[in-house]
Amino acid sequence: MEVETPVSTTILNNGDIPDKEEDDEISPIEQVLLTVPTTDDPTLPVWTFRMWVLGLISCVMLSFLNQFFSYRREPLIISQITVQVATLPIGRFMAAVIPMTQFRIPGFGSRVFSLNPGPFNMKEHVLITIFANAGSAFGNGSAYAVGIVNIIEAFYQRKIHFMAAWLLIITTQVLGYGWAGLLRKYVVEPAHMWWPNTLVQISLFRALHERDDAELLKENGEAPRPGISRSKFFVIALGCSFCWYLVPNYLFQTLQSVSWVCWAYPNSVTAHQLGSGFSGLGIGAFTLDWSAVASYLGSPLITPFFAIVNVFIGYTLFVYVVIPLSYWGLNAYSAQTFPIFSSQLFTGEGQLYNITKIVDKSFELDKGEYAKQGRINLSTFFAIAYGIGFAAIASTLTHVGLFYGREIYARYRASRKEKMDVHTRLMKNYEDIPSWWFHVLLAVTLLVSLSLTVFMKKDIQMPYWGLIFAAFLAFMFTLPISIITATTNQTPGLNIITEYIMGLIYVGRPIANVCFKTYGYMSMTQAISFLSDFKLGHYMKIPPRSMFLVQFLGTIIAGTVNLSVAWWLLHSIDHICQIDKLPSNSPWICPNDRVFFDASVIWGLVGPRRIFGPYGNYGALNWFFLGGLMGPVIVWIFHKAFPKQTWIPLINLPVLLGATAAMPPATALNYNSWILIGTIFNFFVFRYRKKWWQKYNYILSAALDAGVAFMAVLLYFSVNMEGRGIYWWGTDNPEHCDLATCPTAKGVIVDGCPTF
Repeated sequence: MEVETPVSTTILNNGDIPDKEEDDEISPIEQVLLTVPTTDDPTLPVWTFRMWVLGLISCVMLSFLNQFFSYRREPLIISQITVQVATLPIGRFMAAVIPMTQFRIPGFGSRVFSLNPGPFNMKEHVLITIFANAGSAFGNGSAYAVGIVNIIEAFYQRKIHFMAAWLLIITTQVLGYGWAGLLRKYVVEPAHMWWPNTLVQISLFRALHERDDAELLKENGEAPRPGISRSKFFVIALGCSFCWYLVPNYLFQTLQSVSWVCWAYPNSVTAHQLGSGFSGLGIGAFTLDWSAVASYLGSPLITPFFAIVNVFIGYTLFVYVVIPLSYWGLNAYSAQTFPIFSSQLFTGEGQLYNITKIVDKSFELDKGEYAKQGRINLSTFFAIAYGIGFAAIASTLTHVGLFYGREIYARYRASRKEKMDVHTRLMKNYEDIPSWWFHVLLAVTLLVSLSLTVFMKKDIQMPYWGLIFAAFLAFMFTLPISIITATTNQTPGLNIITEYIMGLIYVGRPIANVCFKTYGYMSMTQAISFLSDFKLGHYMKIPPRSMFLVQFLGTIIAGTVNLSVAWWLLHSIDHICQIDKLPSNSPWICPNDRVFFDASVIWGLVGPRRIFGPYGNYGALNWFFLGGLMGPVIVWIFHKAFPKQTWIPLINLPVLLGATAAMPPATALNYNSWILIGTIFNFFVFRYRKKWWQKYNYILSAALDAGVAFMAVLLYFSVNMEGRGIYWWGTDNPEHCDLATCPTAKGVIVDGCPTF
């Protein structure tokens, strides 16, 4: 059994122990100095039986559960933090019960192997978590390209070959890895590229692997302090979450959104618009369902309070200032002809737009049918959400350039000239990844992707030049956006830009548009996630080859499981994703895919010229690009003019504008609940019960996620598949706010709504 190096000792490549002054000099980021251990034991085993078993199971479970939940009304994303917490007691249990017998394998010389090489160590735990992170598609829930399969099968009612779907998912997930690996020396190894988001995970790893005060007191013969261990707390909280989720998910579904304003005024459209948590402004609405709290924005328990404040400000301005003013005050874009809060598409008379009629047999726009139905209209909420998205992208460029440009450039220059810091020195103990691994991966993935565009073009519509263009865009943006993420923790997205560009140059082909967006946007996003995990491994001293193989294998497994689950649900649940054909209490409404489908219609099928251009109703929204570019310039000018006003540079327009990026499909109920719970735990509990927060906060978050996930899957297989339900007032409608989706313009007639 190997002996673990004491925590207080730093072992450099040559065996020396650096003094504090040298350590400070070669670790220029204070947060890194305070958080990341400068220790390593290269003899600790990482390729263990425990790592493979727990890593594979975690990857498969997270990819299954996240894909399963993505179709539901509240699509809970189970993050790697759940695995990070849950696998610790399991790993320690395996270390305690598995025999430590050693054996040799023919062909490996004198090397000795064991299923149990000693105590469960932190490096194993890190690799298991990275394995699981691939299962959650690096925090996105599931592979982005699965959305293409969903809209083809469920919304357009067409078919795609399983092999074409699988190749599409795998190549979009892996393509960015090729060039990301070649960029490691620029954005992973340098000390100035510190990737702030990794420090949260490192803090949690250290908290989980540090021994409890109770254990230390017991060893010293002292009476333990009151309280329970983290593992016991996790089991208790998981059990409570598991049992409680039976109530809002099955027995009393109205608890998903307690919209008492609707109940008080059952016949008032305005009251329903104000009070509905799902289809209105959510005033007074609250939830007793954890999946509604954490579904779109992740767990609020693991989000820092300053980030919650930024989200609160941006969300409040959008939902409670801009939307009411646009709807009731200005009636912008004929707002009152449509619902106040909807991501669906409408005719000019306020009826749902029949998309299937404007798609011809060749899966392109039928211009004749489009002319009959007229222009596509959006709810004011949806239109302004797009405008704010334009502004957020543009403001990120100028904000980062003006406020962080010099710092980023200085750090980039320093990263090219600086000496190795202690972490890079320690990583020299491990064999690096040969560059040819990444060259081969990039070449093979490109060839397979090109083959997909040539031999299966009828499934994905995209020509070969579209793939090359998308890969070029993703490659060009990966390095600068990686530098921005590594130094400012802001990651501008390419999704709107890519679909806008393809919509202009290749009109009338919706699947080609979303494929182009996925290759362009996700290749860059996956590359940055790959580099972020590599930085985590760099800080935690994980052998680079182990990191690469776990990430690559995890991505392949996760993508395959994602598609298998999607294929199963799409072909086993009648009318999945079709809201007009589903029962009112059905959870299978596919909110994320609804937005993905609408985007394919707006940018691909109809095209931006007919929506945001000279032939559409929303050309004025293009001015949001200019407003987004100029906003940070104005803030910067005021900052220079009044340098003593320290609050001015705190105005972060990309954060404020991006606060509502999850809307749609996220609703007011999701945001209100998320902000409230996050404030309670990360302000009040953190400030007044800090020891409790430090010991149990992340554990509670993981337990709540896990309990909800297990109960939801159990209910599906036990009662939902057989159609066994409980029918009463508390289950026949999720919130009883039916009038929230009604228009209020004079003379507009919609089934089930009053006529004004």
